[in-house]
Amino acid sequence: MLSSSTVRNPVIGALKWRFRQMTPRGNVHPSGDEWAGMSGQREIVYDGGNEPLTGERIDELAAEYERLEPFDLVEREHVETLPRAFASGEFGRRDAEWAVQWYYRRGTVSDAERREAEERFLDNDYEAMVDAIRGAATADRFEERIGRLTALTGVDVPVASAFLAYTRPEAYVAVGEREWAALREAGELAEPYPDPLTPAAYETYLDAVRTVADRTDRDVWTVYRALWRLGAGD
Repeated sequence: MLSSSTVRNPVIGALKWRFRQMTPRGNVHPSGDEWAGMSGQREIVYDGGNEPLTGERIDELAAEYERLEPFDLVEREHVETLPRAFASGEFGRRDAEWAVQWYYRRGTVSDAERREAEERFLDNDYEAMVDAIRGAATADRFEERIGRLTALTGVDVPVASAFLAYTRPEAYVAVGEREWAALREAGELAEPYPDPLTPAAYETYLDAVRTVADRTDRDVWTVYRALWRLGAGD
């Protein structure tokens, strides 16, 4: 069960600082994937729907996320602990279930849909689940990472994005209709959220998030949190 009683870990500040220092070299992102969306290579089109995604605007929204979102503290803990656990394969079924629960319990789907999705994931054989998640954590390329995860029962591309966010948080963030719409409203994406979401569409979303992060000198998780609040429509 997800808990919000986690105490903030002091290492998080150092972790966030480290993420900000991981600037890409050439066209290669720290994840090992190609990063096509470098500053100066992509025209930003602001359509007036929201304020432009400046560094100051992102900081404002990220601070709002920290104040208002109930999962903030437990997310910070899992960002710190799960990457090592997933890469080593030394994690329990509940650790893997947490990524699925986190994705669906943020209030974006009905309770019935959430329960059905979580139950589907429980159908996976434990050893196969560990092998898939560890394989995704240690794979060299995006295609293999996403392929290993979506081979699991109950894991589509959006849920796989949640696993990747807690596997390589310096390079990946989760994707959903809310975050996608916020990026599009800010002029960072041209197309509406696709249904179903394909790996190629997720790469397009990642490219946009990474471009914003590079342009504003913010880490991708800070950009993600800003997008989540931007999509709240408060």
